[in-house]
Amino acid sequence: MKEKLDAVKCEVNKVVKGKEHVVEKVLAAIIAGGHILMEDIPGVGKTTLATTFAKSMSLNYKRVQFTPDVLPSDILGFSMYNSATKEFEYKEGAVFCNLFLADEINRTSPKTQSALLEVMEENTATVDGVTRKLPDPFVVIATENPYGSSGTQMLPESQLDRFMVCLSMGYPSHEDAIKILQGNAMKPIESVQGILTIDDLRELRNQTNNIFVKDEIYDYIVTLVEKTRELEIFSAGASPRGTIALLRMAKAMAILDGRSFVTAEDVQKVTKDTLAHRVKLSARAKAQGINITTAMNQLLVQVQAPRS
Repeated sequence: MKEKLDAVKCEVNKVVKGKEHVVEKVLAAIIAGGHILMEDIPGVGKTTLATTFAKSMSLNYKRVQFTPDVLPSDILGFSMYNSATKEFEYKEGAVFCNLFLADEINRTSPKTQSALLEVMEENTATVDGVTRKLPDPFVVIATENPYGSSGTQMLPESQLDRFMVCLSMGYPSHEDAIKILQGNAMKPIESVQGILTIDDLRELRNQTNNIFVKDEIYDYIVTLVEKTRELEIFSAGASPRGTIALLRMAKAMAILDGRSFVTAEDVQKVTKDTLAHRVKLSARAKAQGINITTAMNQLLVQVQAPRS
């Protein structure tokens, strides 16, 4: 299965150049059964990345461009009266797919954002008192513009906590920017091959659940999360959901590396991506010029890692 995972990364990297580390983290989150938040400025390839993953993993894909006039019924579906049958019929919303792309999620109203809370946690959608199961597997990839951009609404903590990871594409390097201008970096998405099937993804998720984890690694993960609630640089720490997310991401990183066990390095690789959006920096830390990346590095230094 590792060969197929490497092939998926290769397919995505053919379309989006120079973002191998982001591609790996997104793939890990998908096989870990989590949702992904991509925070960055417009135009760096967030939507292209999500579309390419959908094709390479043979996932049924739907996209909604979030704007202030998008309604919860656009996401979850609605009941419409059929005059022929004289009954109300349910029309499925956009979330009834395998991969749902919520594009610029922080440009819509809080009411519409909250429509995704049940969807992301329970993999169900409730409309008119009837709860319906979403397809399995189901993944949300949401993109958002940086806070302070025109027309944006901050995501509530309850929703941020439901994203397994928060990633940033960043600007391309000088060399990759030149390749983009030359037309060599971005190949048509139509050329992307389907490498994994839905059954393959389900099997990968089962393998991830069965990855061996030593007691020392469990203790390391819990201690890392507990420290976010104790250190003075944080005013709010990560939730227990963050602990679970960190474990699942570490397991997925082991799968990508072709191992059947988790190491401390697996945990360290994904600590920032998994915890940074779940914590808040204290006023004192901000006054000292400490950013979230520095805070995460300090966290890793504070907690002694178990020996491999």
